[in-house]
Amino acid sequence: MHHVLVTGGAGFIGSNFVRYFLQAHPDYHVVVYDKLTYAGRLENLQDVAEAFAGRYAFVRGDICDIPLVEQTIAHYSVDTIVNFAAETHVDRSLMAPGSFIQTDVYGTFVLLEAARKAGLERYHQISTDEVYGQVLDGRSVETDHLEPRSPYAASKAAGDLMVLAYRESWGMPVTITRGSNNIGPYQYPEKVVPLFATNAIDDQPLPVYGDGHQMRDYQHVLDHCTGIDTVLHKGELGEIYNVGTGSELTNIEMTQIVLRTLGKPESLIKHVEDRPGHDRRYALDVSKLHALGWDNVYNCAQAVEETTRWYADNAWWWRPIKSGELYKDYYAQQYARRLEQA
Repeated sequence: MHHVLVTGGAGFIGSNFVRYFLQAHPDYHVVVYDKLTYAGRLENLQDVAEAFAGRYAFVRGDICDIPLVEQTIAHYSVDTIVNFAAETHVDRSLMAPGSFIQTDVYGTFVLLEAARKAGLERYHQISTDEVYGQVLDGRSVETDHLEPRSPYAASKAAGDLMVLAYRESWGMPVTITRGSNNIGPYQYPEKVVPLFATNAIDDQPLPVYGDGHQMRDYQHVLDHCTGIDTVLHKGELGEIYNVGTGSELTNIEMTQIVLRTLGKPESLIKHVEDRPGHDRRYALDVSKLHALGWDNVYNCAQAVEETTRWYADNAWWWRPIKSGELYKDYYAQQYARRLEQA
């Protein structure tokens, strides 16, 4: 496992993984393959391109493009695929579910088929805790039934099942990780923690869905990266591993941490109409990954604080995004009516 293709590597989690992976493994080479949609940005990797020029390459492409995927694998002698490429935002999946099916399901099939034909050493799928559906009591374990409640979650669940089918049908060397809510540097500011942090910095309202008592495991992205790395090197083929802190915060508690970290008043909180089918709670049992020797560094509150500070210190990265028409159009569509009503 020395020539790794990281699909979706210019996105939030993918770019953090590439940076971590090249630092942690000096003899590895990484090829980032990314379509560069709105959330995939070369700015996320500009320091990586400079620091690891001899071990890093970038290919712009869609994972649904069969010839380009196969060509990239052959050209760079790829032996491992780590697939981060996905449409990921629940709110966007409620607006336009078709793109989620195309990328998260068909795109996964394309990668698996290319990996099978090339006889790769490993295929690893990045998944999400949302495939389990809401968990009102207890914690999700890897053998639980999948009960997705949004087009996004359903598309990721379908991708997971395709990965497992390739394992059963052709004995492919696959693994899956299901992560909790990731936060940290370079997360597109439509997601809740960077959205709230950047709004608060500018004294704009923080639109909290419903009563704000939905519960989430807010995991720092670097803990997720080390968890994936652990599974790649120690995980059993054909297995699934949950990655998270094993604890939760309510969304209102998360919001209060953001405001407290920035020294902003709670009067910025605006409770708005909830989104359809909003899962009340996610909670992961991470004991299977702990058994491989992994542990998280950040708890939920620390992850929120560190992420908020990063956005406070890196306006150069997020201000051009939030001032662009693409972001403004999305924000208006998602929140304008809700905030007016609130």
